[in-house]
Amino acid sequence: MAIILRLDRVMADRKMSLNELAEKVGISNVNMSKIKTGKISAIRFSTLNGICRVLGCQPGDVLEFVDDDGDQDDSEL
Repeated sequence: MAIILRLDRVMADRKMSLNELAEKVGISNVNMSKIKTGKISAIRFSTLNGICRVLGCQPGDVLEFVDDDGDQDDSEL
């Protein structure tokens, strides 16, 4: 199971640069770049809230769940 970040796609749809988004959300360009490339293991709700507010989207537009292992059932979690 994996959570995939689709921030790059939403940013392209809104024609917004990484620098512009980082500035409007209030985080560094380096941290926004890590979020955009998926090189993070967690994200604060406040950051996700800011991204969605600036881009006018829902969290599900930015985050996508992909089931890598179709054999695992919920009882193994």
